[in-house]
Amino acid sequence: MGRMRVVIAEDSALLRDGLVQLLQLRGVEVAAAVGDADALLAAVAEHRPDVAVVDIRLPPTQTDEGVRAAVRLRKDHPGTGVLIFSQYVETTYATQLLGEPAGFGYLLKERVVDIGEFVDAMERVAGGGTALDPEVVAQLFGASRRATALDTLTPREREVLALMAEGRTNHAIAAAFTVSERAVEKHIANIFSKLDLPPSDTGHRRVLAVLRYLDTVK
Repeated sequence: MGRMRVVIAEDSALLRDGLVQLLQLRGVEVAAAVGDADALLAAVAEHRPDVAVVDIRLPPTQTDEGVRAAVRLRKDHPGTGVLIFSQYVETTYATQLLGEPAGFGYLLKERVVDIGEFVDAMERVAGGGTALDPEVVAQLFGASRRATALDTLTPREREVLALMAEGRTNHAIAAAFTVSERAVEKHIANIFSKLDLPPSDTGHRRVLAVLRYLDTVK
């Protein structure tokens, strides 16, 4: 991927300007930084960014304008990844956004302490992957206990899949559990098998596994 282009939708001018400066220092092209949902949709239509970074609560009501705008731009611009960056967890639209072909991320502002990690998350989303905060994953799964093929996974396999949902690489997962990458690869192969995800030319089994993982939310 060349230089990543992003559009930012954040109503706090201080946070918005600070984020623009930090991303530019990291070599990210900020095509537009706006403060409301309508401006977000217009900016994405004009600039066609790799990723749109969107706060959930935008003017005028400060409720869910941002996430509703994100759902709309996914329909209008399916090639643009969406990274929700918010203080709040909104489960209503999360799985709908995950079900689209482009990448999706959901990070909580208070837990992002390293701009490098934030840029890494944007790059994963731009590449069609996922970057989900552990708290977001926990709340999504707390919404439903419907029995699925996921029930056949071992506790460790579920832990591995949870880290996959966060966008972790095999190397990072291995480090988290203090095991070899080969052991992680074996767990992932078992996950693919139990979720009936055979090898394919597209190579999106990892994303599909995460979608199955989050599909328990109804």
